[in-house]
Amino acid sequence: MTPAIPSHHETLVHVLREHAERRRDSLAMTFLADGESVSQEFTFHELDRRIRAVAARLQDMNTEGERALLLFESDLDFVIAFLGCLYARVVAVPAYPPRSNPHHLQRLQALVADAQAKVVLATRAITSRVKEQITQLPVLASARWIDLSEVGEGAADAWKMPDLRGETLAFLQYTSGSLGTPKGVMVSHGNLLHNSAQIADAFQHSDKTVYVGWLPLFHDMGLIGNVLQSLYLGGRCISMPPAAFIQKPVRWLRAISTYGATTSGAPSSAYDLCARKITDDQLEGINLGTWHVAYNGAEPVRADVIDAFARRFAPYGFRRPAMYPCYGMAESTLIISGGDALTDLSIRSVDGAALEKGLVADAATGQPARRIVSCGHTRLGQEVRIVDPATCIPCPPGKVGEIWLAGASVALGYWNRAELTREVFQARVPDSDKPFLRTGDLGFVEGSQLYVTGRLKDLIIIHGRNHYPQDIEATAGQSSKVLRPGQGAAFSIDGPESEVLVVVHEVEREALNVLDVPAVAGQIRQAVSEEHELLVHAVVLLKPGSLPKTSSGKVQRSVCRAHFLAGTLDAVGQWSVPLTGPAPEASPEAPPPAAHTAESIQSWLVERVAARLRIAAAQIDTQEPLAHYGLESTLAVSLTGELGKRLGVQLEPLIFWEYPSIEQLSEHLASLSP
Repeated sequence: MTPAIPSHHETLVHVLREHAERRRDSLAMTFLADGESVSQEFTFHELDRRIRAVAARLQDMNTEGERALLLFESDLDFVIAFLGCLYARVVAVPAYPPRSNPHHLQRLQALVADAQAKVVLATRAITSRVKEQITQLPVLASARWIDLSEVGEGAADAWKMPDLRGETLAFLQYTSGSLGTPKGVMVSHGNLLHNSAQIADAFQHSDKTVYVGWLPLFHDMGLIGNVLQSLYLGGRCISMPPAAFIQKPVRWLRAISTYGATTSGAPSSAYDLCARKITDDQLEGINLGTWHVAYNGAEPVRADVIDAFARRFAPYGFRRPAMYPCYGMAESTLIISGGDALTDLSIRSVDGAALEKGLVADAATGQPARRIVSCGHTRLGQEVRIVDPATCIPCPPGKVGEIWLAGASVALGYWNRAELTREVFQARVPDSDKPFLRTGDLGFVEGSQLYVTGRLKDLIIIHGRNHYPQDIEATAGQSSKVLRPGQGAAFSIDGPESEVLVVVHEVEREALNVLDVPAVAGQIRQAVSEEHELLVHAVVLLKPGSLPKTSSGKVQRSVCRAHFLAGTLDAVGQWSVPLTGPAPEASPEAPPPAAHTAESIQSWLVERVAARLRIAAAQIDTQEPLAHYGLESTLAVSLTGELGKRLGVQLEPLIFWEYPSIEQLSEHLASLSP
């Protein structure tokens, strides 16, 4: 049973204030900085007091109604700053913590300019990390900065409850949208409360629910699905940094076992990573029997991953019905649909060829079938329609269409994007006067079950993060002079573990006879890695004028994808990373040497990077930045964990950005050895 939240509460702030009084000494938040040991821990009273101190500081600065940028690592400082904004009626703007990378800072500048943020909340460590770069970014340099460490708890007594209502804007959730035009989803206090109630109902939560999570807190699933849901319930939340999980995935499962977590979740790729990487000896003593809801969302839910994870961890108490596929997006605050907790999964086998034509049909015996996992149903007055995206007429049963949603969790729209808000958030169907959100996703409904089959829009989702193809195409097109400007396409295809990225691009006619395919592919991979932190699986270079386009000149990405899979692109050269082959880990490594030299570290890194990318070690140039090989951020963070263990030291996840080549990193680490 879900807890009885008094009906007079209009906002999460009112709920938290009640918890601070009634659950004063109950533990609310625990943070495991290394993924294993407690580094921060607050009761509801302590957390509320720290939040009120930050809110009082904001009120003293007369910032009510302003936007405040939050620059924090994914820790409890972020939680306090975010809720401090809500307590002060300041619009929070979460952002990924900045790195000393000009591309990242440019994205941050665009976000701040769009939000018109006048205040920045950050830690001293982050402020010092980007201090020099900030002076070059006028929007950030002119903002008022608040160092959270300088906000004393004594200020809490000066806080005054502002006039907060359900329609009050709570925060802007920026999706991983186009770099030139970032989109901030306007989430109200009412949206937050309604979506929290939906999650509690769907997951069958109570105030006894215990959460464990590692998802980034500046992403909607980590923030709303983990932290705010737990605080809404009056339960307990244990969290760790994303890097702690990526470096050593067993930390996630160990924390679930240690704290008796009942709810925890992640994208499908994280479950796949656990099933592949965690060894039996790491699982000794782990019991997953308390895990009732293993929610699975943010990217396509894969039936084969569910099967593999359930098989792998059944001996340790994991129950297959605990796997909880769900569907949501920032534009609907978070959750749209989900099943009934601890019930059997609904997986539909359909004719893949028919599905490509928008039809739902049973797969014939012996014919290729596609297994689609149900994402459950809506709740608490939410309504889903399947609509023909061209005619805006609801589809008949058995037909795939765009998923449209109406209800109290649908956000207010996009910040300062009136026309786009009307187009996306205020769609209409003939038999209803409700405004509907156009999700841009495709699916069908059978009975009450929603099945998501693909995307109408050309959005690329890899490791739970959204990427717009036009941004990747612009980055790739500027990486080499032999590429024709604006004549490329980026799209994703299914890989063995998750979706992978493909870039196709036309080359200049005069370059055809002197084209160095590996060099150009390397330039594209490096640019995309540095700008978007993505690994490019394949690069196809095309003859001039052969990129599939509409009669009006628009790139046909879906057609490009179909031709790529069929091998029918008019290519002059192609490079790719094998999707299958040797296991990503190099096979048993020699014991670490007594003394770590630059040469031994370099040799180990070359072997590991080559194995991860499934290429020969001889192809790795130790003087090239690792970005040249397209090493994405998740792989880089994972490598730091392995390398730190080998060297017997704790390495910062960002060390690959500070020392970008294998040679530089090896020499730096060798200089630290005694």
